[in-house]
Amino acid sequence: MNQKLKEIIASQLRISESEITDSTDVVEDLGADSLDVVEILMVIEEEFGVSIPDDEVANLKVFSALCAYIESNI
Repeated sequence: MNQKLKEIIASQLRISESEITDSTDVVEDLGADSLDVVEILMVIEEEFGVSIPDDEVANLKVFSALCAYIESNI
């Protein structure tokens, strides 16, 4: 699942998957803007069949936190 998340983020941001580690902050480290974040989350929701409430988004900027959230909600 972590690998699929890396693929999604890398594809959306047009970066290498190797740039993404557990401690990577999608906004701070990868330069994603708010539109990028929305698009990434939409793809993740579709791919994994989860719903990510707007009030959770701020807590899911770091890759490991996003992975943990997805794992606990699928």
